[in-house]
Amino acid sequence: MPVNYLILLSRQGKVRLAKWFTTLSPKEKAKIIKDVTQLVLSRRTRMCNFLEYKGGFLSPHDPFSPTSWNWTNTDSISLDSKVVYRRYASLFFIAGCASTDNELITLEVVHRYVEQMDKYYGNVCELDIIFNFQKAYFILDELLIAGEMQETSKKNVLRCISQQDSLEDMEVEEDVVTKIM
Repeated sequence: MPVNYLILLSRQGKVRLAKWFTTLSPKEKAKIIKDVTQLVLSRRTRMCNFLEYKGGFLSPHDPFSPTSWNWTNTDSISLDSKVVYRRYASLFFIAGCASTDNELITLEVVHRYVEQMDKYYGNVCELDIIFNFQKAYFILDELLIAGEMQETSKKNVLRCISQQDSLEDMEVEEDVVTKIM
């Protein structure tokens, strides 16, 4: 049940955070972001949070394609996937997964991420993510590795984050002391 990507998107269509767990070219990433943004922002609030996404096809002759070296088919590879999203306040949390994966588990991964950020920031908002994006990435890295759920314990994730915060504080204090001397 790997997540292929996680994108945090504002209501205005600005990407606030993007984490890719699959190897894609910048061109392919931009196309996915553009397509998914249009799909999600155009939907009404009462509509289903799961979408089928037909991301086009990779050509075997595309030199920038990550799969262009190991072709068994002579034509092309389909990039069909599912887009799972949920809106929290002014942000859309969008995850992409394979078309065979369970959408509800992916939605639970997204919800777990939001819960962890809520506990860390204390009622997280878009500005917290904009001005403290490195912590948002760190929380995500503690939850997911290569798109798979790494840690299910909320306490362990928060403990790791607080340990990193204390290490950063110690480094800042050491820098101040060395500058004084």
